Amino acid sequence: LSVASVEDPVVMSKIRQNLREKHARHIADLRAYYDSEIQSLKQQLESSHRTASSEDLKKINQNVCNLYVLNRCDQLEAALSEASARIKALENKNNLLEKQVADWRERFCAISNTSKVLQERIEEMRTTHKEKDNTISRLKSRLKELEEAFEKAYKLSDNKNTRLKEENKMFQNLLGEYESLGKEHERVKDTLNTTENKLLDANTEISDLKRTILKLEAQLKQVEHENALKLRH
Repeated sequence: LSVASVEDPVVMSKIRQNLREKHARHIADLRAYYDSEIQSLKQQLESSHRTASSEDLKKINQNVCNLYVLNRCDQLEAALSEASARIKALENKNNLLEKQVADWRERFCAISNTSKVLQERIEEMRTTHKEKDNTISRLKSRLKELEEAFEKAYKLSDNKNTRLKEENKMFQNLLGEYESLGKEHERVKDTLNTTENKLLDANTEISDLKRTILKLEAQLKQVEHENALKLRH
């Protein structure tokens, strides 16, 4: 059986149903065979009763008893072998399911830890993003103030070229810093979106792992119950 077949309750139910039907047919065939043999021996015994002596009847009766005991022993040995093989198979399946549950639990713990790390990273990036938004707002306010001051200075006098050049240079520097922060802000946004997508994928995988663990635990309980019933039998 493949791992997928072991995990599928429908497949396991069909397999158990087929085994029960096969066992029932086997028992019916054995019963019919033994009934036929006993009927034949009875007929032989009745026929011999009419012609044979008392000593011959005793021998025939003893042979019939011996044959019945031997057949019954063979039947019980076959049933015991089949039950032992079934118990061994259930034990192997139980061990396999226990290993799978342990593996899925370890993977679930690892993904949970990764999810926590990603969540902390997102919180840090959100804090950084907020701080940079505040910085950009302050720069915009400062830029607006400089623009207003530049316009006032230009209107007051055309002879203040030196001051205007300095203010223009300061304005260009602030404008360059503003553009740089704007680009960094976009990069932070992209990184934050990527991290949030990873967190969503991790949460989805955690949900899938939880459902798989519940299904495996249910199968494990079912196998343990069948194993216990078989052992008591």
